[in-house]
Amino acid sequence: MPLEIQVEKELADFALDVSFTAANEPLSILGPSGAGKTMLLRCVAGLEQPDRGRIALDGRVLYDSERGICLPARQRRVGMLFQNYALFPHRTVAENVAFGLRPLPAADAAARVWTFIERTHLAGLEQRYPRELSGGEQQRVALARALAIDPEALLLDEPLSALDTHLRSQMETQLLLTFAAYRRPALLVTHNIEEAYRLSSHMLVLSRGRIAATGAKEEILRHPPTVEVARLTGCKNFSRAKAVSENAVEAIDWGCRLQLARSISEPPAYVGIRAHAIEFVEPSAADISGENIFPCWLMRSSETPFRITLYLRLHQPADGSDEFHLQAELFKEKWARFRKRPYPLHVRLSPDALMLLQE
Repeated sequence: MPLEIQVEKELADFALDVSFTAANEPLSILGPSGAGKTMLLRCVAGLEQPDRGRIALDGRVLYDSERGICLPARQRRVGMLFQNYALFPHRTVAENVAFGLRPLPAADAAARVWTFIERTHLAGLEQRYPRELSGGEQQRVALARALAIDPEALLLDEPLSALDTHLRSQMETQLLLTFAAYRRPALLVTHNIEEAYRLSSHMLVLSRGRIAATGAKEEILRHPPTVEVARLTGCKNFSRAKAVSENAVEAIDWGCRLQLARSISEPPAYVGIRAHAIEFVEPSAADISGENIFPCWLMRSSETPFRITLYLRLHQPADGSDEFHLQAELFKEKWARFRKRPYPLHVRLSPDALMLLQE
């Protein structure tokens, strides 16, 4: 049941112009705020009309500008989970879930409501009002309402952004169970790379209304095509780069030459490495003479309960400025093995972890 999307729409600061097909599995749409993600979902749902394009679901045309087709939202059989839940405040949980089932006979509608109340773990709450529910419970009501109409596609707009850490984890589990049973197209809009990674196997990166990358999540994370895609997927370390041989580049901003794991196919504009991929090595002569190993000094650090981010300067100690070359992230237990060693410390930028990037 593929969802085929070709949408063009002029927005205030840029034009939304995308074309892709979603298969019978969740697809994460990743991008910063204001990239056009929510507008894209609203066009698919029938809440906004594109300027041009075509949207088809399992061969059924929902919108076609050339043919003058634009089905109203209620006829599209698309379920949408809004960022702010959009529950009716004066309707109970059961009444909210039943809202899209009015064409069904009462007994059939009641059976479907109960099915999805149970499936989303809301049993016992069906007579409560939204104001009497936690944020996670309200989100599950919104999910049950979206699923109760038996949608042929599911659209989720930042479904976890308003939840605290504990509720977010619970809702992620609920969504994973939902996706496993749903087996139809589902578009999940988010600006959080970890959320996108955990909830789907494929990803589309959207930037200012255009598709910057699309494909398997591992491929996009390991080989982002541009600096922008690398940054949107969480990379923090970049240097301007110049090819110096078939398998080596000069990292201009880091002041070093880097060996690569594979030959250069296209002259890069930048080289990057993810913070978690930076390795600390033991200071023995054998260790520090290897490829892509450089002395470094710690400029400053920041911590979370379990991990630490280190801001590192390569080649020489601080000269009075706060400038650094690299951010490294690691578990505190690992950092404890190195933190009391005399300077310089040594880091390795593995050839396998280096990313060659275009503008």
